[in-house]
Amino acid sequence: MLTVKNLYAGIEEKDILKGINLEIKAGEVHAIMGPNGSGKSTLSSVIAGKEEYEVTDGDIFLNEESILEMDPEERAHEGVFLSFQYPVEIPGVTVTNFIKTAINQTRKAKGLEDMPASEMLKMIREKSELLEIDRKFLSRSLNVGFSGGEKKRNEIFQMAMLEPKLAILDETDSGLDIDALRIVANGVNKLRSEDNAVLVITHYQRLLDYIVPDVVHVLMDGKIVKTGGKELAHELEEKGYDWLKEELV
Repeated sequence: MLTVKNLYAGIEEKDILKGINLEIKAGEVHAIMGPNGSGKSTLSSVIAGKEEYEVTDGDIFLNEESILEMDPEERAHEGVFLSFQYPVEIPGVTVTNFIKTAINQTRKAKGLEDMPASEMLKMIREKSELLEIDRKFLSRSLNVGFSGGEKKRNEIFQMAMLEPKLAILDETDSGLDIDALRIVANGVNKLRSEDNAVLVITHYQRLLDYIVPDVVHVLMDGKIVKTGGKELAHELEEKGYDWLKEELV
């Protein structure tokens, strides 16, 4: 599904990613953990195609096709979804209208006609019920006045509607209380299938109690320094990251 080969990238001539190699197969959930400033959010941004980052070496493949030269919109149309750490507010544009536009733009890029209104409404109803979202929520302006939990739940709703091949969840647990975390995680788990893959980026092990990863990677100083199973997340929770620095010396 996703293959990252020897990826080097940075911003404003500052090297941040220093030779990342990563492979996520269809049906898998991978988690990336690491301390602040290790390059986690940079990795998610580079995969999604944020233009402020410069790739100086390596490549990124989605289903064996390089996406490195694609702009963010093209990558989204190919099935890459990024849940932002800080979702933007768009006054005057409702959640429903935003998602209708996003879906139809993706269909247009594939040479398809707009989704029929009846089909769209049915899908919205099914996905909102899946994520325990009140229908009134869908008529609100996108992220305007939303709590942290509402913003994250809205992004998972967008993910449910867009049905991406690769979903990147960048610190989705940030600012969530236990109830919101459970609802968001349950939504992600219900959307998992053999046809998609999920990359979870987090500081904390607690999210991985709800979204159980197949593989956990530790990113430090722009490099993946350790890879293991879900038990690695518990080890990091107990020991922190300093013991890995000692192992690398």
